[in-house]
Order: sequence, then C-alpha cells, then structure tokens
Amino acid sequence: MNALDRVQENLRRLKLYRMAEILETRLEEAAQDNRCYTDFLDDLLGDEVSAKREKNLSMRTTMARFPFVKTLESFDFNFQPSVEKKRILELATCRFIANGENVVLLGPPGVGKTHLAVGLGLKAIREGYATCFTQAMPLIASLTKAYAENRFEERLKFYSRPRLLIIDEIGYIPIDRHGAHLFFQLISRRYEKGALILTSNRGFGQWNEIFGDPVLATAILDRLLHHAATVNIKGNSYRLKEKVKAGLVRAEECQN
Repeated sequence: MNALDRVQENLRRLKLYRMAEILETRLEEAAQDNRCYTDFLDDLLGDEVSAKREKNLSMRTTMARFPFVKTLESFDFNFQPSVEKKRILELATCRFIANGENVVLLGPPGVGKTHLAVGLGLKAIREGYATCFTQAMPLIASLTKAYAENRFEERLKFYSRPRLLIIDEIGYIPIDRHGAHLFFQLISRRYEKGALILTSNRGFGQWNEIFGDPVLATAILDRLLHHAATVNIKGNSYRLKEKVKAGLVRAEECQN
C-alpha cells in the first residue's frame, strides 16, 4: 500500500469521507497551481466541513418530517400579490424563533400556506434550529392517544422540544372538546418559549367553531397572538393554476 492509499484509508477510519474521496484531485490541483501546504489543507478541510454540513442539514430536514421540500425561493410571489415578499424575507431571518414568537398563515385552500410554512422551516434548519412539522389532526390524535395511555406529559415534551413547531391545516376538521383542551396545554407549554408556525383556512373569528368552545378558543388565540405575525393570503389556488392554463377549468372557478 502506497502513501496515498494509507492516507485515504486513515481518513476513512477517521470518518473524513469527503477528504478521502477528493484527496487525489486536490493533490493534482495543488501540484498544478504550486500551492503551499496550508492552502492545500485549507481547501481539503473546507470540502469536508461543507460535506458534513450538507449531510447534517439533510438529516435534520428528514427528521422534521416535511410533507415536501419547497423553498421560499421557489414561491411565486407574483401569483400571490397579497403576500408581501419583504415581510416573508424578514421572517426568513428566523428572528421570530430566537424570540419565541409565532407566525400564523391564513387563507383558503391551495394559496401556498403550507409552501411558506415549509420554506420557513427549511430556513430555520439552516440557521441551526430543531424543527418539527405536523398536521393538526395527526397532532391531536397523537396527544389524545398519549393521554389515554398515561403518556401525555412525555408527548408534550416531545412537541415542546423543537425550537420551531409547524402545525398545518388547523380548521379543516373540527376538534372535539377533549382534543381542544390537550391542544391548549401544548400551546401553553410552548408559550414564550418555543416558536410556532400555524396554517389555517379559517379566520380567527371562526376558531370558536374549530375548537367547539368560545372560551377555549379565546384562551388559545390569546397565547398564540400575544407575540405573533399574521399573514393573510387572498388569491387563487396554485392547484388550479395549471388546469386554467390547460383550459380544463375556467379562471373564475379559481377565485376565492
């Protein structure tokens, strides 16, 4: 085994896989450019750090359990002019997470609420914040099941742990009174400690219908909105956009 093979093998033993993979190429480049040892090592270590960072981001993105991966950069602000791009980019700095604040995205189905929530979640992960995505009804089901099995405190800790918790599709299906009480306890546990992003197709005035109790709905909203940014989206459905282009539906059918 020659020296190059031994170095590559030792790099793999040290789990410096990217360095082992690119070592030969970097050596050839250094020889051609007559680079000093320090610059050569700097490039090699930079490759390893970048590879580990991307692997870590990929792992944390998978752990967040997003329904899809869509970035803020791919959001069509021209199609949804009611969404102020400057405001979304401000949220993308993730200062609201550092401050334990909330973001509520309101609007009819198909206007891009979940896309924005996921895009902000991806920004949070890149900023180093643990992030978890869940839809409202599976969340309620999980809390209810844990309560029945005397594991409610454990489940509360699970959903309280991430610095950012995204709860999608609040209001599509009514929540029973018991589920609403459990949801209230989660909101209270995270209040001013962990940030939330929530999406809903119902205005705040209709949340008493979602939770079946005006007093409970008011208590939930009181904690959610104390430190929160609300984004109201008024526009057409992305899901029907391509159908309109294809002539499968009329444009007026997309109006909200």
